[in-house]
Amino acid sequence: MTEGHLRFGTDGVRGPANTELTPELALALGRAAAAVLDCPRWVVGRDTRLSGPMLEAALAAGLASQGAQVEMVGILPTPGVAQLADRDDAAAAVISASHNPWTDNGIKFFSRGGRKLTDDTEARIEAVLGGLTDPRTPKRTLPRTEGNVGSIEPRSDAVDRYVDHLVSTLGERDLAGLHVVLDCAHGAAGPVAGRVFEHLGARTEVMNAESDGRDINAGCGSTDPSGLARAVVAGRADLGLAFDGDADRLIAVAHDGSLVDGDHLMAMFARDMDLRGELVDHTLVVTVMSNLGLRLACEEAGIRVLTTPVGDRHVLDALDSGGYVLGGEQSGHIIFADRARTGDGILAGLLVADLVKRSRVTLAELARRSMTASPQVLVNVEVDHRHPRIAEELAEEITAAEGRLGPRGRVLVRPSGTEPLIRVMVEAPTSQLAGEVADGLAGTVERRFGRRPPD
Repeated sequence: MTEGHLRFGTDGVRGPANTELTPELALALGRAAAAVLDCPRWVVGRDTRLSGPMLEAALAAGLASQGAQVEMVGILPTPGVAQLADRDDAAAAVISASHNPWTDNGIKFFSRGGRKLTDDTEARIEAVLGGLTDPRTPKRTLPRTEGNVGSIEPRSDAVDRYVDHLVSTLGERDLAGLHVVLDCAHGAAGPVAGRVFEHLGARTEVMNAESDGRDINAGCGSTDPSGLARAVVAGRADLGLAFDGDADRLIAVAHDGSLVDGDHLMAMFARDMDLRGELVDHTLVVTVMSNLGLRLACEEAGIRVLTTPVGDRHVLDALDSGGYVLGGEQSGHIIFADRARTGDGILAGLLVADLVKRSRVTLAELARRSMTASPQVLVNVEVDHRHPRIAEELAEEITAAEGRLGPRGRVLVRPSGTEPLIRVMVEAPTSQLAGEVADGLAGTVERRFGRRPPD
């Protein structure tokens, strides 16, 4: 990524902080976003990365230079920022690279009311940004006047309002009697998650709530819940909940240390909501990455599954267009559209705990009953650029692999939306077959498109 070639991925823009995602770029991006979204009020939050305050200041300056009133909420989960924007009829931005290492950072935007940007809106921001930063094009300036200077002010009530919002989602119910361990990934969940679960009466242990700016996601959280699993077993807790850096995704841990991913969580929620008459049109929305076992389990339960491309924005679009209420991704982005504008790991964690308490069954048993996962293997191959038509370029190889797998297997080859990777995913009746086919396809990708060392 360069300043002149910035592109939105599946979740905003993202790259190494201070080299690709620079303060200069953040300033220009703020100006472009303010001009395109044309909203007078903005909420800006961030996660705990060392580069966060630097990029936050630059982005806010760009917004204010176009006349925006900018409210700085500091460290707050992405869904918390979106919720404030929804409640206050504001646009929003979050400085975060989600589950990436601390050296990366990103900027994701929400339009007025806390909604994810459409492809068209992102393209318009890219076009304006290009005129501001690309040295190969004539410079175009955005209109600015002496009297059109916005304001930048801190906002102190953001965490309290978000905590109140989360607590209210359980209505009159509470979590008394449950023992829960929370892994905040040294990220944005730190100031929020423990308060919410303690308020609802759970016996709560919190891990990795503080950060030095360099430890976010490092050996912890949803990207590495092994430490959480050990803590749950050692403490004889009922369950554990692992969040990522900006707390918009969740991976759960059962009392026996077993992991419960987004697919199992969605299967559990879909069955429970359908039985209670809350699943609109008996429909669940997932992405192409969701396990075949989830689709089969839903089919057996009379639940329809709609499939979208990867990215929670695509899930949100499908939820909005059909009026559906539940969707998400295997990675743990789970969206309750009647309660949130985006995936919310802490909200999903609350509802998992609530389901465990209401059902009087362990999380491990709930996961076992919900679905049986098909063996799935995912291999990532580093490449120099995204190759958006990779599936077409490997059509013959993919067709041959699918023929080998048969009707209970499938192949998905796609570019990552956030990193220079090609992802090869294979599901098969056995783990051995899935691994063999995935390794074969990944080898083909590596030979034809893999990253080459510089000359």
